[in-house]
Amino acid sequence: MSMWIDNALTPSYLQTQSAMQRDDGRPIYMINLLQFRDRAEYADGRSSELSGRHAYAIYGRAMIQLTEDAGGQLVFAGDVRGLFIGIGDVQWDQVGIMMFPSFRVMTAIIESKAYADIHVHRVAGLAGQMLIETVDPSG
Repeated sequence: MSMWIDNALTPSYLQTQSAMQRDDGRPIYMINLLQFRDRAEYADGRSSELSGRHAYAIYGRAMIQLTEDAGGQLVFAGDVRGLFIGIGDVQWDQVGIMMFPSFRVMTAIIESKAYADIHVHRVAGLAGQMLIETVDPSG
C-alpha cells in the first residue's frame, strides 16, 4: 500500500468550498500536522536568525489567543518522535489539535486583521502542513 502526501500552506479553492458546504455549525477539531523550515523565511526578505519552529511559535501563541477569544481552544500540542504503526517517512515535526466552535468561527478568525498581522510568522516558519477537519461523532 502506498500513500501519497502533499504538504501545503493554504487550502485549495475546492477544499475551502467543500469545508463551507460541510459546515453544520458544530464544533470542529482541526488536526494540524506541521513541518517546519530549518530557518524562518520571511516573504518580505527580512533577515532572521529564527528557526522555522520559533517563527511558527510566535504565530501559534497569538493564534491560540485569537481562538480562545472566539470560544475555541488548543486541545493538544506535541512533538512527533516517530511512527508506531504504519510505514513511511515522518514528514511532520509537531501535531496540534485546535477546537473551533464552528467552521464559520474559524473562517472569521483567519479573515481578521489580527490574523493578517501574525500570518507572516506562520508562512515564514512552515515548510508545509496538513489540516484534517474532524467533528465529534456523537454530535
